[in-house]
Amino acid sequence: MTAFAVLAFILAVSSSARAQASRTWVSGVGDDANPCSRTAPCKTYAGAISKTAVNGEINCLDPGGFGAVTITKSITIDCHEVFASVLNAGTNGINIPFDNFTAVGETRKTVRLRNINFNGFDTGLRAISISGSAGTTNTKVFVEDCLLDGNQTSPGRGIQDFRAGGGLLVVDNTTIRNMLAAGITVDPTGGGGASSTSISVRISNSRISDCGSGANFGSNVKATIFNSNITFNFGAGIFAVQNSGGTTEVALDHCTVSLNVTGFNASSANTVIRVSNTTAMNNGTLSSTAGGGQVSSYGNNQTGGTAFPSTPTGQT
Repeated sequence: MTAFAVLAFILAVSSSARAQASRTWVSGVGDDANPCSRTAPCKTYAGAISKTAVNGEINCLDPGGFGAVTITKSITIDCHEVFASVLNAGTNGINIPFDNFTAVGETRKTVRLRNINFNGFDTGLRAISISGSAGTTNTKVFVEDCLLDGNQTSPGRGIQDFRAGGGLLVVDNTTIRNMLAAGITVDPTGGGGASSTSISVRISNSRISDCGSGANFGSNVKATIFNSNITFNFGAGIFAVQNSGGTTEVALDHCTVSLNVTGFNASSANTVIRVSNTTAMNNGTLSSTAGGGQVSSYGNNQTGGTAFPSTPTGQT
């Protein structure tokens, strides 16, 4: 290689590194041909993500709809203080395939989504779809201050998390409504294979309503739900199932689970739903169990006179 060729290669690498900024911007009047700077913003998240460095952040300059996007690196999309939306009619809103997080310097494997409105316009599939194979571990997704609405085409979910390698899902101060199947579905075996790895879920200060079911938790999921409302769902407010070993465990504290067809459904062996300090009134059926599943009360819930099946072992 000649000295000129070496110099050209170095300049190309340097130019590529400079092209990815730690913070980029989108605007309703932007252009994806721009560098996505504050003074020359992009128009869509898809246009900005290629110009944002690993662990960087995309912000919104002004209100707008910024389009569906597939995220392939650790990144934050934060649109606090302005209205930001994703129209996902006929498709997914944001895809997060962690197997594709292969960029140089990618160690966090973390995605944060803040203050985004997702509108499926009644034909959407999933607002947020998270995936990863068994070999992709220690991944994290945070969904904060978001609104997910209107996915009425199969599979019809608000958040779908099928990470076979496990990980963490945190949902805070988020509203999920009008989903054909479920507000939230978390299942490490959802991609079609067995998994003994757990997905840990924390839902707080959130609302799930008018969905086929509220929150569905599959094999080996460990979920905690705090100070949240799960109401007006056409199936179970909380559904737990186990089909691949381990235990599916769901704990609720200071929640409202009311006006669902069924409040709580532990539908198989090795599924446990524990309920504390929760209002669970006016469900068609308070709780349902099958195959040895358990729905347990700590004795401090409001149920309108209907009793839970059991008390957690060793608790009062």
